[in-house]
Amino acid sequence: MKVQTEAVSFKADQKLIDFIEQKLQKMEKYFDRIIEAKVTLKLENSGQVKDKIAELSISVPGDTLFVRESAKTFESSVDGAASTMRRQLIRYKDRLRRKSA
Repeated sequence: MKVQTEAVSFKADQKLIDFIEQKLQKMEKYFDRIIEAKVTLKLENSGQVKDKIAELSISVPGDTLFVRESAKTFESSVDGAASTMRRQLIRYKDRLRRKSA
């Protein structure tokens, strides 16, 4: 699986990129036909609180799954997005299995 990371209006350090790639490599346990994963990291200025947003898009044959998660740190927003994406992948795999049965 190819992982593409994009940071909007800031430069992501290598430690964060490695963390994201490590998290997303685990997705292949749940669905082995993932084509690619795109992660977009954004900073949101809403008043005095700066939230970190992680948008995760995974391409699978015939579809694209998308998750957007917001938290105080990029690590926790990526973690939450990965957990939600894991549930989506399991549901998607279930749907495929039911269609073919």
